[in-house]
Amino acid sequence: MSQSDRDVKPPIGASVGASFDVHGVVGIEVEPGTPGESQLRDMLAPFLGVSHAPRRITVGGKVSRASGRSHAENAYRFTGESLFIHADRVQILQTPDGYRVEGAGELLTAVIPLLDRLCVQEEAAMIHAAVVDFRGSGVLLPAWGGVGKTSTVAKLVAMRDVRFMADDWAFMGGGGMLLGYAKPMFLKPHHRTIYPELFRGTRKPLAPGWLTAPVANLATAVHPVIVRYPKTAAFTRRWSPEHRMVQPERVFGSNRISSAAPAQLAIFLERFDGADARLEARSTQWMTSRIVGNFHSELPMVSRRLVEALGATGLVPLEEHFGQKAAVVRRALEDVPCYLLRLPADWSADRASDFVAQLVRSRLDK
Repeated sequence: MSQSDRDVKPPIGASVGASFDVHGVVGIEVEPGTPGESQLRDMLAPFLGVSHAPRRITVGGKVSRASGRSHAENAYRFTGESLFIHADRVQILQTPDGYRVEGAGELLTAVIPLLDRLCVQEEAAMIHAAVVDFRGSGVLLPAWGGVGKTSTVAKLVAMRDVRFMADDWAFMGGGGMLLGYAKPMFLKPHHRTIYPELFRGTRKPLAPGWLTAPVANLATAVHPVIVRYPKTAAFTRRWSPEHRMVQPERVFGSNRISSAAPAQLAIFLERFDGADARLEARSTQWMTSRIVGNFHSELPMVSRRLVEALGATGLVPLEEHFGQKAAVVRRALEDVPCYLLRLPADWSADRASDFVAQLVRSRLDK
């Protein structure tokens, strides 16, 4: 397998537009000439195709003129149906079936929270989690960033008849169905022992392990500025020494990718200052609260700023959105065993992922 087969590259040439169908729930239309099309194609690639979904997001590069807008100091300009965030140079317009997103930057950070909002209105919700189809049973592993989700799915999918669904973002329906999101995986130096074949041969240089955290912190700090400039952001994603972007089907094979499975097990993963792993049963309400809070916390700063602006201006009242999302997640978790698994902070990704994989197998492979 060549480098071009493994590494995700942005499309070359002028923007021609794109359509995406997110599990038949939300359609996304990117207009020709939209500067952020390259990133949207990369990150929404699993959903590429014409959509007839009831909810829709339209994305364009030109910001429409609006009149009679209210001022929230220097942060926002808004009406009852529109919001312009000056710092991010992005405008959101409410439409009869969803939203329109306008701006010259990379607009994925605006699309994701709006996608989550529209999913909630259709009895689904976005989550921050690793998800696998374990021989027909959906396994949900929500976690904080850096706990070991990407490492864990490798160990699980290595088992017979277990298929990849997501290693970062996914969806769950109120009826208890987990829905996959096989977006590009971001492999870092500590994944070398877990995905050795992806680190063989000539590749772009990656920062050594001891530099991973400082490089990641720098990337997080500059992200709100970089996303304003799509070409610079695309170059940074492709050549960043922090990670390597790889499509899941290149890692596991297209026959090892699953799009949906009924939820049968939920384990929230976190690291802690302890010597031994601890598994603790938790209630549905506890897991619901963690899933809703964790997703919001793990959004990029620009996305969180948009959510707060929508709430502050009354376009999407926060108590309404979070309450409705919690209700969807709670219904999805009915009769699903829920646990908290605390893993020692000093365990390597390899050791932690081995432990989680064996635990999941012991719970479901009976």
